[in-house]
Amino acid sequence: MASSFEKFQKRRLISSYFSVVLSIFIVLTLLGALGLFVINTEKISSYVKENIPMTVFFKKDATDDAMQAFGNNLKEATYIKDFVYVSKEEAAQNNKDIMGDYESLLDSNPLLNSYDIHLKGNYVQTDSIKDIEVAIRANPIVADVSYDLVLVEMANDNIKTITLWILIISGILAFVAMLLINSALRLSIYNHRFTIKTMQMVGATKSFIRKPFVWRGIKLGLIGSLLAIGALLWFVYYLDAALPVLNIWEDWMPTAIVFGGVLAFGIIITAISTFFATQRFLNLRTDDLY
Repeated sequence: MASSFEKFQKRRLISSYFSVVLSIFIVLTLLGALGLFVINTEKISSYVKENIPMTVFFKKDATDDAMQAFGNNLKEATYIKDFVYVSKEEAAQNNKDIMGDYESLLDSNPLLNSYDIHLKGNYVQTDSIKDIEVAIRANPIVADVSYDLVLVEMANDNIKTITLWILIISGILAFVAMLLINSALRLSIYNHRFTIKTMQMVGATKSFIRKPFVWRGIKLGLIGSLLAIGALLWFVYYLDAALPVLNIWEDWMPTAIVFGGVLAFGIIITAISTFFATQRFLNLRTDDLY
């Protein structure tokens, strides 16, 4: 009978520890994933905005040398990510499905030579892009500058909104994580409430009783945190393969900070929760244990 009871208690204890580790693993994985998104928000934002093109059209009388000089100036501009020269012949070929056989209808190619430009992400702002447009239009060989201002404004507004909501969700999830981990640890220590009270009745100090429970909580937090970091490593590997433009592994320091934060959060929250959960049972009267 005693052997069966001991086996039951052991299974119950293992189940309790497993639930604590599982709770820590799930909440820290979600929290870490949000943390990775937050630290890469700027990269994602830049990637989206740098794919909004600006096209500079040249006047028909612009010479090749003048357009080459314009390109050399673009190379030196701090706001340029990349650019490519598109001749009017290339433009006609690229738009052949729209223009059709224009040569049979028109005497000459109506399109203009141009540069397709992508600006750096931090310059794709309403004010900045307008200043760049004014500066480019000041060049006498420029006929027109075309870009989608509505798309620029929409991209910036959506990115700000998404970032705000991610921060709010991260804060809520961090609070929920603390509650879940605290509840799981309290249930785990609840199974030892009689042991705690027995030790206290035979003269053990509160700090002496608390110490092994706190250390056990830290170990469970460490295990859950390491499992969460393992899941996040897989997530980062997958994300880096799907979106190589983010260069997550090359810029590894922010990612390492998130992993360190997950590890520290898991250990600290379990230590604090275990401390207060143990303290609660230490302060209970014997009659209140039942």
